[in-house]
Amino acid sequence: MRHLVYTSLSGDGDHLTYALAHRWTERRLRTSSLEWTVLRNGLYAEFLAAIAAPGPDGTITAPLGTGRLAAVAREDLAEVAARVAADPAEHAGRTYELVGERALGGAELAAALGGSFEPATLAATRAAVSGAGRARPFQVPMLLSTYGAITGGFLDGTSVGRNDLRALLAHEPRPAIEAYARAVRSATA
Repeated sequence: MRHLVYTSLSGDGDHLTYALAHRWTERRLRTSSLEWTVLRNGLYAEFLAAIAAPGPDGTITAPLGTGRLAAVAREDLAEVAARVAADPAEHAGRTYELVGERALGGAELAAALGGSFEPATLAATRAAVSGAGRARPFQVPMLLSTYGAITGGFLDGTSVGRNDLRALLAHEPRPAIEAYARAVRSATA
């Protein structure tokens, strides 16, 4: 192996509990003898569908507050990875930030599904996720740090300083709100 393409976490995700492993790996790559390219992926719109899905009555209760997430369609990230892997020399030693171009909030998510948004608190969500056995113990802090970072405005795409997604695609990025709605609908079908 001469060139490694690593899918990492976007720079605006540095507040997340799981960012440390990605930054450690990036540091190791930079000091290795390998040729490398880092793709710093934003959180998937499809992941947002899992953590901010509506209940049976159409209400989204995810603790997003007024925060927003620059979610990105997983299909776009896969396309960028394929393009970079097909011509790695052109991208050697580069780190790309790949986040959505339009940050989404709870009200927009609900509107896309014809529902409503009534955010719960982080404490209530922690109790619901922990007590229901819906998550493994290590997943609880990961999920809560994600909600907290969204609520705090850390994942809205503005802190990364740039977005390389459009430049690396052969087309306009897919709307994350559509990827979100499609993922929610397929999960409930």
